[in-house]
Amino acid sequence: MPITSNAPALPVESSQQASVHSLDSPVELALPRGAILGLSIAAFASGISLRVTDALLPRLASDFSLSLGEAAHVITAFAVAYGFAQLLFGPMGDRFGKYRVVAWGCIACAFTTAACALAESFDFLVIARTVAGATAASIIPLSMAWIGDVISYERRQPILARFLIGQILGLSTGVLFGGYAADHLHWRTPFLTIAVAFVAIGILLLAINRRLPVHAKHVRHAQGSALNRMVHEFVQILSIPWARIVLFTVFAEGAFLYGSFAFIVSHVHQFHGMSLASSGQVVMLFGMGGLLFALTARQFVHRLGESGLSKWGGILVFCAFLVIALARQWWWSIPACFVAGLGFYMLHNTLQINATQMAPERRGAAVAAFAACFFIGQSLGVAVDGALISRIATTGVIVVGGIGVLVLSLNFSRLKAQQIQVGNGRK
Repeated sequence: MPITSNAPALPVESSQQASVHSLDSPVELALPRGAILGLSIAAFASGISLRVTDALLPRLASDFSLSLGEAAHVITAFAVAYGFAQLLFGPMGDRFGKYRVVAWGCIACAFTTAACALAESFDFLVIARTVAGATAASIIPLSMAWIGDVISYERRQPILARFLIGQILGLSTGVLFGGYAADHLHWRTPFLTIAVAFVAIGILLLAINRRLPVHAKHVRHAQGSALNRMVHEFVQILSIPWARIVLFTVFAEGAFLYGSFAFIVSHVHQFHGMSLASSGQVVMLFGMGGLLFALTARQFVHRLGESGLSKWGGILVFCAFLVIALARQWWWSIPACFVAGLGFYMLHNTLQINATQMAPERRGAAVAAFAACFFIGQSLGVAVDGALISRIATTGVIVVGGIGVLVLSLNFSRLKAQQIQVGNGRK
């Protein structure tokens, strides 16, 4: 694969995509003000919805007379639905326009999140969280794919990182809000608040979509039934060797990292005797570490390249998770959560940038496949860790997660370095 000369480990796009972005600056300048910011705000709401139940687990377990592992079904259900719904929304974004689908997805999220607040039983809450996960699947992956359509590859990683500031802050806010609600409010309160936010964001995005230029509303028409087209899209993606590597790596990342992360608030709460609100504040620093990376992504890419980012990201997560799991004093979790967030986004953003380029001609479906693998991996990780907690406690679950992230990051770094060498040899 050919490599650009002005940034480390950044392959150039196919000739077709290069022609699309040959007038790179004018394309970006033609976008309406706030187009990417609007998507980042949507990602913020999606991030809150995703992680708000982490800190609510002990409260849900108490209110519904469940074990911690059983209460975690609300996380697993959301992640499973989020992952499999990508198989629908990826091709839908290519067919009807990615920005438009994201906007209407936010409106749908308002209704499904409100359903969570209205749940009268835990079983109904799990069902509502399942539907909420399915609708939320329309937001972040399609936003990334849309950015991939309008921003050239060599400029894309720092812009994607800035877009993901919304998601990063949303993840942190979700944990913090969930912890505060668990201690001082009702567990229904966060869902009602998120539903109102989704309505406002959806209206904003629909207004921006009407002002998008033609090139930013690109759709791809295809013949045949929708099911056959969808199967064909993903078969074509899986036929690419590097795509298979990226998809397997992000699946493992979701299983090991977020399988453990879902129980960090509970670990700090139980082992250090802190309130859920205070535990949520500590874990919120995970997002602040991600924010540091987002703000300095260009410098990180220049110094480390993609293989270095993935390697050191995994090392940082491993060290941080060991500290969180084994430290005898709660305050060690403060720097550890910050470092874990920095390491995660170093690794995950590198995987994301590869996902946007592994099949440029069907980018919506490719990024959807990437997100599907990530969230299906999360659902598996949370389910397995929830079952293991009674045997190895949250301490063991977090240690295993750290080891898994280290192994997969070192392997991806090695494979990425080999890919770069092959690309340099073809120059």
